[in-house]
Amino acid sequence: MTLSHPRSHPVAPAPAGVSARPAAVPDFRRLWAADTVSQAGTAVTLLALPLVAIGTLRATPFQAGLLVTCEYLAFLLVGLPAGAWVDRSRHRRVMVAGDLGRAVLLGSVPVAALLGVLTLPQLYGVAFGLSLCTVFFDVAAQSVLPRLVDGERLEEANVRLETTRSLVQAAGPGVGGVLLAVVAAPVALAFDAFSYLASALLLARVRRADTGPAAEDVRGPGPGTAGRGDGLRAEIGAGLRFVFGHPRLRAVTLAAALSNFCGTIGAAMLMVLLAGELGLSPLWCGLVFTAEAVGGLLGGLFTARLAARFGTGRAMCGSVLLSGVLWLAAVPSFHADWRFAVGVALQGLGWAAFMPFRIGAVTLRQRLSPPELLGRVTATVRFVVWGAMPVGALVGGLLGESCGARAALWAGAVAELLAVLPLLPLLRSRRPGDAP
Repeated sequence: MTLSHPRSHPVAPAPAGVSARPAAVPDFRRLWAADTVSQAGTAVTLLALPLVAIGTLRATPFQAGLLVTCEYLAFLLVGLPAGAWVDRSRHRRVMVAGDLGRAVLLGSVPVAALLGVLTLPQLYGVAFGLSLCTVFFDVAAQSVLPRLVDGERLEEANVRLETTRSLVQAAGPGVGGVLLAVVAAPVALAFDAFSYLASALLLARVRRADTGPAAEDVRGPGPGTAGRGDGLRAEIGAGLRFVFGHPRLRAVTLAAALSNFCGTIGAAMLMVLLAGELGLSPLWCGLVFTAEAVGGLLGGLFTARLAARFGTGRAMCGSVLLSGVLWLAAVPSFHADWRFAVGVALQGLGWAAFMPFRIGAVTLRQRLSPPELLGRVTATVRFVVWGAMPVGALVGGLLGESCGARAALWAGAVAELLAVLPLLPLLRSRRPGDAP
């Protein structure tokens, strides 16, 4: 069954006060602050977790790839039902529970290391648990945002969130590199555990987000919803039909999935190359992630302007193609000499180029999805897009084990150029909500 799609779907009436600029809405500021605090800790974990495996536990390339697989595996295993469950739940409670779960999981690593009992299986379990909490947290967070901010302000709110994340992530890996030079990698993960606790406290003060949809809104008749008596399978099917029945959402979802699959092939082996084969210090390894975040910050600042100048569809197509070319050019520059600076710069420029696609895709999904379906639509997209990442990481680990980490980077970067193909029909698009 294929659903019909008008130019846009109605957005739920905005609660009082959300028509203001996002920064003027108290609940959005709390959500923004919670995300910022959480991202600060995550930026450290991004560097520390693989270094625990590679440095402390002497993981092989395949074992390092398996760790990255575990970091995204939950999106593949429970990504689809998560949306239906979140649509039935109080969103704020889901987010707070996700933060508390991640704090406990990360806190277990330094405890086990201090007791001398830390193992790779535990690290795999922590990575999988983090992905499980993140699945539910992210679906709830993206479902909450349209409740806090008027539909016309969604792009501005997403730009603020992405720009702040990039700004925090720009400093985070550098701070993480310094921290890892002082303390062991497992101990540094305690910083992220405390950041999730702080995020949970901030989210507990977001009032409007704790208004989960009534059961009849979730299961009742309506465009793209399951029938009143249908179960979880029918609700999941409604999300799948909506995403893959809408030409624009389908194109963006397939492009993002292909980009993530190919990108994770190389990303799974990046730390193996830098810290393992090249022997770079945590501080130098952190510079790569810092450059990516700075690039994301710059790209976020120009996203709205580029979309207005060239049209959303053209901006997204150009974003994916240019970022792929820049990331491909970075691969031969990763060496333990002056060429490393060139590789870092190209990596950062690639992320700057990628941001119009990343922000545009989220805004498109939030604008086109009916409010009662947004959780399931978000979960469906996450299942496809993020579910491609554990598969890509596993492929990267296998390539790294058999051909070397740099060969895996080359394979992923070359294949990522193909991600622009599903977006070609969007070249006529001017705004996210325009008809194809």
